[in-house]
Amino acid sequence: MEDQHSALPVKLSDLIEGLELQADESFSYLNTTTGEVVSVTTEELRAAEAEKPLADFPAWQHDAIRIAGEILATDYYLLLPTKLDIHEYSIMERFCYSIDDDDIGDDLWRALRGRGAFRYFINKIREHGLAQAWYQYRDAALQEIAIAWCAEHGIRYTET
Repeated sequence: MEDQHSALPVKLSDLIEGLELQADESFSYLNTTTGEVVSVTTEELRAAEAEKPLADFPAWQHDAIRIAGEILATDYYLLLPTKLDIHEYSIMERFCYSIDDDDIGDDLWRALRGRGAFRYFINKIREHGLAQAWYQYRDAALQEIAIAWCAEHGIRYTET
């Protein structure tokens, strides 16, 4: 589906940063007219939708509420893949498969089971001295997601 939303190339690093900021209550969007990636919270989107006065919010939130208003009022913002689309748990599972040492791979797999799996996994990654390898793997996975999203929406990107 080639929408060709923007003639401006978007920085891949900005898209990846936007993906990293996706959370349950925070969403990242691409402004297709400027190529800028912005993030807003559910609270800011609700405030803009209800047209609540900016004076009701702290000054540090005013710009985000204005942006949220633009997101709601225009069609030149595209939602980046959400936390659910990214499936970080699947990225963690694939990382476990990539580990050559079976004992370490099994230990990481066990860390993914049960309550607090994300925190426990990161602790095990550090314990095994794999933090740098994990973050490189995760960054590469996010880059693949960003590139696929750009292709889907006909968005040009630069690697710088």
